[in-house]
This record gives sequence, C-alpha cells and structure tokens, in this order.
Amino acid sequence: MTQDTSHVDAILSQLQTAGASYKANTPGAREKLMGLGYDLISSLELPSEAIMRMGWAEPARAANCRTAVDLKIFDHLKESGGAGITAKDLAVKTNADENLISRIMRHLAAMNVINEKSENTYSSTTLSDALSESRYRDGILFLYDVAGVSFRHLPEYLKNTNYALPTSVTDGPFQAAHKTDLTAFAWLDKTPPYLEAFNNYMSAYRFGKPSWVDPGFYPVSERLVEGFNSEYSDVFLVDVGGGKGHDLHELKAKYPQIPGKLILQDRPAVISTVSDGSSSFEAISHDFFTAQPIKHARAYYLHSILHNWGDDDCIKILQQLKPAMRPGYSRLLINEIVVPRQNASWPITSMDQLMLVLAAIQERTEAHLTELLKKAGFKIIKIYSYESGQESLVEAELDEPHL
Repeated sequence: MTQDTSHVDAILSQLQTAGASYKANTPGAREKLMGLGYDLISSLELPSEAIMRMGWAEPARAANCRTAVDLKIFDHLKESGGAGITAKDLAVKTNADENLISRIMRHLAAMNVINEKSENTYSSTTLSDALSESRYRDGILFLYDVAGVSFRHLPEYLKNTNYALPTSVTDGPFQAAHKTDLTAFAWLDKTPPYLEAFNNYMSAYRFGKPSWVDPGFYPVSERLVEGFNSEYSDVFLVDVGGGKGHDLHELKAKYPQIPGKLILQDRPAVISTVSDGSSSFEAISHDFFTAQPIKHARAYYLHSILHNWGDDDCIKILQQLKPAMRPGYSRLLINEIVVPRQNASWPITSMDQLMLVLAAIQERTEAHLTELLKKAGFKIIKIYSYESGQESLVEAELDEPHL
C-alpha cells in the first residue's frame, strides 16, 4: 500500500516549529513534540506493523518491565553505572536463567526502556533509573497487576453487558476482572500491598508535568492574592482532599509571600501520616461529604477529586462548600483534566479509559463540567490550560448575587 507523503511532510514541518518552541521553553511544547512524534509513527508504520506493536511488542514490554521489577533489574542497571552490566552477571544477581534474561533485556532495549551498550551488555536510561525508584516502580506493579487485569477483561465485560455504558462503582469492569463486589478503592484498602503501591505511584504521577502554580498558567497573584481580605477570614486557600499536601508545598514554594493561612484537609488516616516540619500549612481531618468547616476562605481547591466520583456524588461534594464560601469573594478552583471537544491527546483519553475500568466513571468535557457545577450552584469564570497539556485549572464562583 502507498503512504501519504504529503501528510508526513506536514508533520516534519510542524516538528521543526515545535522543536524551536521546545528549545525556547514554551509551555506545552514538550507535549506538542510528543504528540507529533506519535503522529509521525502512525503515518509511517504499516497496518501489519501497528498490529505487531499493539498485539505483542507493547504487551511484552509491559510484562518484561513487571518481571524486571520483581528481579530488581532496574536497580542492578543503575548500580552498574556507565560501564553497564552483562546479561550473564544479571542472571547471577537475579538467580534467573541467562538466556531468559538476555531475551528480556534485548526487548527492553529495543523498546527504549534500557540501553544496549554492546553485545549482551546493558546500561540504564533515564526511564530505567526512574523505575529503580519506589514511586515509579510501584506504578508498574499497580498498573500491570490491578489496572491491567481490568483492561484485559474489558472486551468480555462489555460483550456480557450488551455494550452498555458502565455506571456502577460496585458492578463494573473492575469488579468483573477481580471477582469482587467492592469498589476499587475499598478493594485497595483490603489489599495493602497494592494500596501502598497506588499511593506511592500517585506521588510521582504528576512529577515534571505543568502545574497550575507555574508562571504563565493560572495568575495566582492577580486572581487570588490581590483582593485577599483578612477581615473575612485569615485563610488564603483550603486544599480539600489534598493528600499529604504536595500542592500546598508547591504553592508556598513558588509564592512565598502569599497572605493568610493554607489548610490541608483529608481523611484521618491520611492526615495522620502528614508531617510538615516547615509549618507551611495546617493539616486537619475532614470528610468532603460533610459541611466545610473553614468559612470565607479566599479559595477552596480540589485536585483530581471530582473525577473519582459520579455526577450525583460530585454535586454533594460541591454543595458542602457553598455555605462556607463568601459570595463575590471566595473562589472554587478545580484542578482536573478537561476533555477538549476534539483532538484530545492520548494522555487525556487514556486517563478517561483508566477511570472507566477502575471505577465506571469518566473525565469530563467543559460542557459536562459546566452543567455539573450549575446543578451544584456554581458558575465557571474561566478555564486555564496549557496547549497540549493534561490538567486544567477551572475557576468558579457561587452562582448567586454578590454581596
């Protein structure tokens, strides 16, 4: 079959432009380059090659990475430094068959996970070094053992349900795959190794990606610092369901002169693990399905909270904030993926698929979010995003007359 060379030429031209933007540190340029790279591969590879990649090259990469985690291969590679390590020495260190190790390493090198220095000698890459860290290593463990099983059972589940949209958090693809009637999070609570792996990976999931507090993303000074009034409340921002406070640490680091206090809220089990030696925020236990106890703060911030819940539960969560907010002053900030109306990138669509198989829920479009917030009594002021970025910052306020 013939290929459309004009399309390839157009992508190559765009790559040059995106490359210049990347060198200039333009926000979103990295994501644009990656997207164009995938477009180029898709334009060049034959259908037979695409099936090979999807059918066995990528599944083999995932399985080999999972095996490498068990055998601590990435740790051994990192320890070997620039000299690298032979498959024979790796076999001795891992107590595994040398031929098996050679074949695993050969495929991981071909898939750019590791580097092949010379015949049967391998060294680490930036990726494999990351996979020697627990936060990334646990991502492989959780996604292969927990999410991967759900994905592999998805076609059978959909066929058995006559292709109805999964909507039940206790009777969806996850439950069918793992033979349970528990929600995914309840199942994790009862499966400590995977709960620990999930929590560990979540600390790394957003690392290195654009943040709403980065310059050029959301104008923190103009939208929040200006207009702060301590007579209403001495609280600047409440991070609702904020885990261990990573976002508050980042906010304080990038805006050290912000006025007022920062408040972290989460479940007691999470708050009990928080240690903040820098005293940059106050941590308190709070269930976001109950009334918000901090009144008239400048902003109430929810990061990746709503995408874990169906519409009805989201409305309940948001309505608990309403009585605490001061009309015309308090802002609602929602840091989540907002699915574009067209040409959504694979990180966005794949996260939507992950939420489908784990919890029978979804990432939302702007129209969906607008409708959801309206039902809860809010209106969107503006949505801030990087081009080709993943998460957006939705700024909203109470949908009622100002004081």
